[in-house]
Amino acid sequence: MLKLTSAKWNSRIISGLGAFAIGALAFSSSALAAPPTQLFPFILIPPTQYEAPPQVQAAPSEDEGNVYEMPARLRRQVVNYPTRETPGTVIIDTPNTYLYYVLGGGQAIRYGIGVGRDGFTWAGVQTVSKKAEWPDWTPPPEMIARQPYLPRHMAGGPGNPLGARAMYLGGTVYRIHGTNAPETIGTHVSSGCIRLTNDDVSDLYSRVNVGTRVIVRPMERRADLSTTVR
Repeated sequence: MLKLTSAKWNSRIISGLGAFAIGALAFSSSALAAPPTQLFPFILIPPTQYEAPPQVQAAPSEDEGNVYEMPARLRRQVVNYPTRETPGTVIIDTPNTYLYYVLGGGQAIRYGIGVGRDGFTWAGVQTVSKKAEWPDWTPPPEMIARQPYLPRHMAGGPGNPLGARAMYLGGTVYRIHGTNAPETIGTHVSSGCIRLTNDDVSDLYSRVNVGTRVIVRPMERRADLSTTVR
């Protein structure tokens, strides 16, 4: 019995040592497979560097390119306008800052305009003697005498004060033209010329021909009281 018991005991010891050896090998293998940070947590390895995505530039805000909103009364529109003038006639209502293109049948296209400042308004009947797209600007001597800082000549283009189109009135220095300052429509600011927004002057330009009759009403007349929007 004693020998058998010893044999069993030895067998158990050997089995235990085998299990320990297997466990040690397993630990050794897992230790070798583990990254260094697991074996030595006090050693810091820099994290993997990733390339940052390119920055997307934000679209410019509306505040960066302010768009002037024209008052409703100055926007191009068809209105009732009883007149005896023939269709195609242009009538400048100076005091109310409107230009009418007569359609006939008691109607006209009404445009908001800028007119001459105090002391520079005028009245009379003229005809369109010339038309020009993106016209050059050569200030007349009288204007240069008043404003000597003005350029003597400026080529046509978006920065030109005559804007996109010009219709010259007879042999005068006055024109119906566009403007790159739409906020001046509805005001008395020019040296006698009639100004419209570039969109409106382009529309009028497409309707007016050389020889078109242009009637400029005096400042004292209030011609807009009887007109209504269609």
